[in-house]
Amino acid sequence: MAAIRNFFKKKKLDIKFKTAGAGHKLTDEQPTPQLSTHDSGASASRQVVPPTEAQKAAAEPEAALARLQAPAPAFAKGGSTAVQIRMRKELEAERKAHRAKEEEEKSALSGGPTVIDKEGPPMLSVSGIYYHCPLVGHDVLPRDEMEAKISEFLYAQSVEEPALSAALIIRTLNKNQQAVKTCVDTLCKYLDNIIQAPDEEKFQKIRTGNKAFQERVKCIEGSLRFLHGMGFSEQRLPFQDGEDDFLVISAEMAADSGRLVQMKEVLTNSEPIIPELDRGLQVFSPSANVTKFELPDTFYRFTIEKIKKEAIQRSQKKMQLRTKAMKERDKQRELRKYRFTLLRIRLPDEIIMQGVFHCFEKMAAVYAFVRENLVNDWQPFRLLTGDGKTFDEEAEPSLAELGLSPAAVLTFAWDAQGLQAVAAVKGWTRQGRAP
Repeated sequence: MAAIRNFFKKKKLDIKFKTAGAGHKLTDEQPTPQLSTHDSGASASRQVVPPTEAQKAAAEPEAALARLQAPAPAFAKGGSTAVQIRMRKELEAERKAHRAKEEEEKSALSGGPTVIDKEGPPMLSVSGIYYHCPLVGHDVLPRDEMEAKISEFLYAQSVEEPALSAALIIRTLNKNQQAVKTCVDTLCKYLDNIIQAPDEEKFQKIRTGNKAFQERVKCIEGSLRFLHGMGFSEQRLPFQDGEDDFLVISAEMAADSGRLVQMKEVLTNSEPIIPELDRGLQVFSPSANVTKFELPDTFYRFTIEKIKKEAIQRSQKKMQLRTKAMKERDKQRELRKYRFTLLRIRLPDEIIMQGVFHCFEKMAAVYAFVRENLVNDWQPFRLLTGDGKTFDEEAEPSLAELGLSPAAVLTFAWDAQGLQAVAAVKGWTRQGRAP
């Protein structure tokens, strides 16, 4: 496990280092910024004595309680929260502009017409489903492109970390998880045999033409790389009346039990690198179109035509007598209809924040999405429907089971009682200090 943790930690540090910009030697002379007399004089005239830590601590709880009790909304239009959200919106716009520019260049190269929609439809819901993976970089791409990028990343690590990269390739790049489990169990059996009997010659070679090897190991991408990392190499050896292809490990490599034990630990504890759904954060000004959604086909498991046909059939079924089991089957089929859900959060200043979620995710993911965009993320809040129903953060049902798919609008509200409970636990008073 330590090898896996160190691997991921090192790669994340590499990404941060690459995005930090151009470096310089400590011995290089750095230019000193020059300040004009006008600037220095202005700054001197505006110099203010900063408050002490005690003053800050005393003022914070009183200010928080005052914000809750004030009639004005907690999200002021010029406030820092709105600014933060607008900054995120601008970053998302830059990403989309970059993708649009790439598409335009591809179209120009292919000789096709270029269509640019400068205005776009009002309250555009979402242009598509995108993913990101912090381990391989900051790109936001469609799933197939992100999976290709992850594959490229894993193969690039083969020189530096051959065994670990092979284990991650086995876990990540093979879709049939049952076949992956069979392969891992077989590889672990090879390792156990050599660790327990390193001098046993029959455990030091594997006939690659063996049916069990072909069906259990060779068919899985990355398995041969892992065996090579163990120390196996291809050789032609006598077999029955002729020769056959074998994978053979030397006696010296087989005797290194410590290395083989570590490789087994890496293989059994490694987990697949899965692209993370990008929330596609968007922010809208107050609009009457907040409940109007435009969803791409990727949101649905079925085609639009099939969904319309099912809607007609469902209306016909209402006229028929149906058992409880039949109704339950219809309900489960309805829940499986959608793959994603688009949620819009109406903030107290009427600004709309939008994000994309898997239908099987729970309300905790929605609360986390909202919380990471708050300046004071510790302040308790609630998410409600239009009729005032509150969704608990710890709710067990999925978003689909809560009736929030394929799209819904929720209302953000500060939880005054929750904040008062926090204040009571911490011993805050109106004067901001413990009694």
